[in-house]
Formats: sequence, C-alpha cells, structure tokens
Amino acid sequence: MDRQLEKSEIRRIKLRRYIKWGIAGAVIVAGAAALLSSVAKSVPQNDLVIVTVDHGDLEATAAAAGYATPAYEEIVNAPVSTRILDVFAQPGDSVRAGMPLLQLDLEDEQVNYEKLTDTYNISCQELTKLQLAARNRLSELEMQIKVKDMELSRLRIDVENERRLDSLGSGTGERVRQAETACRTAELELAHLRSCLANERENARATEVVQQLNVSSIKKDLDLKAGTLRRGRIPAPADGILTYIISEIGSQVSTGTKVAVVANLSQFKLKGEIAEGSASRIAIGSDVTARIGRDELTGRITNISPQAVNGLISFTVDLDDPSNARLRPGLRVDLAVNYGFKDDVVRLPSGAFFKGAGEYDIFVLDGDDRLVRRRVKLGDSNRRYIEVVSGLAAGDRVVVSDMEKYIKSTELKIKN
Repeated sequence: MDRQLEKSEIRRIKLRRYIKWGIAGAVIVAGAAALLSSVAKSVPQNDLVIVTVDHGDLEATAAAAGYATPAYEEIVNAPVSTRILDVFAQPGDSVRAGMPLLQLDLEDEQVNYEKLTDTYNISCQELTKLQLAARNRLSELEMQIKVKDMELSRLRIDVENERRLDSLGSGTGERVRQAETACRTAELELAHLRSCLANERENARATEVVQQLNVSSIKKDLDLKAGTLRRGRIPAPADGILTYIISEIGSQVSTGTKVAVVANLSQFKLKGEIAEGSASRIAIGSDVTARIGRDELTGRITNISPQAVNGLISFTVDLDDPSNARLRPGLRVDLAVNYGFKDDVVRLPSGAFFKGAGEYDIFVLDGDDRLVRRRVKLGDSNRRYIEVVSGLAAGDRVVVSDMEKYIKSTELKIKN
C-alpha cells in the first residue's frame, strides 16, 4: 500500500526538478551566446582593407574645406539714395566696361547739378570782377607813383638850382630850405605810394587765391555731381560676368548699397575654412593642396581672417594655376594645408577610420586569418599617411577600413 508523502519531501522533489530545468536552460543560453559570439567574431575578408606599417617621411597637413571664387570682382554701389527706374542686364550676362546695367532716378540730382552750375558760374564772374578791380587799383597806384616820381625829379632840380643861386649870391638860404623840404616831402610820399602798391598787390593776390579756392571747391562739387549723373545709368566697371544685380524696378536703394557685382571668371582663388582648434597650423605663405575629383591644384595662403565665425577660421588661397578649366564659381573643394615635415617616422596608409590625432582601437593581423584588437596612438597625417606615435611597429599589418561595428570584440576571425 502506497504511503502518502510528507509535504517536506514533496518540496524537495519539486526543488530538484526546478534545479535540473534551470541548469538545462543555462546550458541552452550559454550555447546560444557562444554561437552568437562565434558569429560576431567572424568578419568577411572582402570587407577588410589591410595595409602594412612602414618607415618613411611625412609631410603633415591639416584638413580644411573650401570653395572657388573669382580672383577679381568689382562691387558697384549706388552713388545716391534713390530708386531704380530700369534694369538692363541679368545675372550671368557677359558685360563690357561702360555697358549700362541699371538706370537710377536722378531727377533731384539733376536739379542740384543745375543749381551748382549756376553757383559755379557766379563764382567765376565774381573772380573775374575781383581781378579787374584789383588791376584798376594797382594801375591807379602805379600811375600815382609815376607822377610822384616825375614831381620828385623836378623838386630835386629845384633844390640844385637854389643851392647854385645861393652860392652865387642871387638866392637865399630860406628858399634853399623850402626846396629841400618840398623834395623830402615828395620822397616820403613816393615811398608811401610804393608801400601801398606792394601791400595792394599782396592783398589782391591773397583775395584772388581765396576766390580761386572757392571756385575750385565748387568746381570739384560740380564734377562730383556730374560723375554721379554719369553713374546714374550704372555702368559696368570692367569686362566680365555679371554675378549679381538688384533687378526689382522701383526698389529703393541707399547711398553705398551694393547694386551689382561684375566678376572676371577667367581666374579664380579659393576661400577656405578650418576649425578654430587647428588655426595654429595655418599661416600666411603656407602651401595648400586642393583636390577636385582626382585632380590636385596647388597654391599658398595669402590672407587669414583674425576672427572666428561659428568656430571656423576663414582664409584665402592664391592658386598657381588660377585659370584651371575645372574651376567655376562656388565649386566645393577639399583642402590640405601643409604645416610641417617629419622624416623617418613610423607610418601607416590613411584609412576611413582616422578622424584626427589621438588614441584608437584598431585590429592587427595575427597569422593568416586572425585579427587582434590593439590600442594605438596616432599623430600627424596627410592624405596618404598617418604618423604612428605608439602601439605599432614597421611590418605590422593593420585594418584601416571602418571597423566600428566590431570594436567591442578583442579578436576577429577572417572569413573567406
């Protein structure tokens, strides 16, 4: 006869059963994890780019972005505050120097020009009148001097005659003194007239200079107004391509407003931008290589902006071949600014994984089909090579393709 199990015995039996199931589940999970791990640690050989570390020279470069812009362009500004009456050209048109681009409303300027013309004519007439009056005064003084000079000559003769008569006993001392007094008086009057003539000449000269300056000033204003009127039918400043123009007829423009830009598209320069943190690596005169597709152009930095904008420093590159056929306005280019040279360094060919100097986890080939993760420190670089500071030696074979999805694995097996 079966006996009834005690409750404690039943609990022990159930516990043993649960332990067996737990162990079985753990084995299954571990097996699945091992299987998944073995899958994750395999990488197709076709996905790998493997290169060899070597020794060699390294020309360090800093990466920058840039675009092409015309080497020469002229900005046309509105000469006065007015409105646009007509537009004679559109962006992209070829223009020649002097060709009209815009017509401005210059009615007020025309009235001001005519008023200034009248003022100039009046000033010229006043100058002529001043010169005539000065000549009359000078002529009158010169005539008075001539008359006084003749009178003085006669008085001197009278003095000589009185002295001779007095010596002969026919004259008197009183008459001699009277003749001498009259002569000295005439001499003083002549000297005064000559002094007045000199002063009048200086005064006339100074007055004429002042009036001439006034006339000259008005003439300059008049020429400026005339130039404004000539530029009212805004002409192209040079031969080239019209890259910008205000085309809204009736729109208001202020003095100095940019209304058109004419560029010479036969030659170009590059505008570059580099991260503010790399600003110390660029300098005036630094060599620059620009990549356009598979082509490369060389040049030098000629200007660096002193101020960062949105974390970027801008600079200008003059090209050795500014007329290259690949260049066009706004063309985006990749720039490499040379900032140093190192000889006989450990280096590896550049790859997609490299984002700048620092520490990286990369995979090194160990044997024929095994990759091992290794921590390395990388330094300066250029488009072809990266400097190895530590962690690798010449002869090591490393993966330079993007291995981000395998980065948590310490080892990988290469799968054919």
